[in-house]
This record gives sequence, C-alpha cells and structure tokens, in this order.
Amino acid sequence: MNLLRCLLGRNMTSKVGPFHNLVGIFLLFTLISAGSLYASSPADAKSAQAPTAAGQIDVTGTWSGTFFPKHANVAPFSMTVVISQDAGGNFIGDSSLDSNCLKAVQLKVTVSGAKVELAGSDEEGHNITLHGTLDKTGTQLKSTYILNGSATGNCETDGGSGNLVKR
Repeated sequence: MNLLRCLLGRNMTSKVGPFHNLVGIFLLFTLISAGSLYASSPADAKSAQAPTAAGQIDVTGTWSGTFFPKHANVAPFSMTVVISQDAGGNFIGDSSLDSNCLKAVQLKVTVSGAKVELAGSDEEGHNITLHGTLDKTGTQLKSTYILNGSATGNCETDGGSGNLVKR
C-alpha cells in the first residue's frame, strides 16, 4: 500500500483527484503484469530449434525411426531421412527404408510451426506421406503415415504410426 501511495503521490483516502488514483493503480498493475510476463518466459527457450530465415524450424539433419502398421499382417519398417535445403531454401529429404513396399524415396518436406509433413514416391510409383508434430526440443517427430501402392498391385494401401528421431 505504501508503494501505491508513493506512486500516486497523495493519501488514497483523499477525496481530491479520484481520477489520478485510478491512473496510478492502472500504471502499477501494468508494471506488475509486464514483470510477471517477462519472468514466466520458458527456461528452455534457448534449447529450442532456431527458426530459419523463412521463419521455419530448422529440421535439417539425419532422422531415423521405426513405423508400425495398423494391419497385423504388415511388417513394421525402419526409415532414415537426411533432410537438407535446396537452392531455393525448401526442405527436401533423401530416404532409405527397410520396407517390402518402398525403397529409396525423394521427399518434399513442409514445415509449419511444429507440424511437419514429408511426402514423396519411389521409382515404382509407391507413395508415402508422413504427418508429424515435433516435440519441444525439435528432435523427435511423432508421426502417422499413409502408404499407397502403385497400380502394379505390389503393395496395398497401408497406414500406421511411428517416430523419427534426429541423430
């Protein structure tokens, strides 16, 4: 209360200048709110992934993980993706897979905040799309996938989930 009286420069019980009292109270609450907002910034903000020049999170590097299909008769597969940027600043991925349906897939990588999408197809026309969300550290991508077989009928449509972890 003494701090408030000091800011207002008068006795708060005074009937003179009630408008000035309100202005002083508003200023006090503004200062307190600004200080608490500053103090509540996340402690791990420095450890988060830095945005690229385009404001995207930098997902470049080598990612690997295992994916588990929804269907019991389809075997899990592992995937490694090396993500880089092309000359235009777009993220692209070269992948290798241990899968009966896919081998090497060129991927287009789209980043929107913590949401990441990887999509592409192999030489035989099999397609895969992964939709994922990065964790707070930017090192784990929790994903679901959809795999569409080609017209040759070698692989059926499949879906499932898995995680890619940055090495």
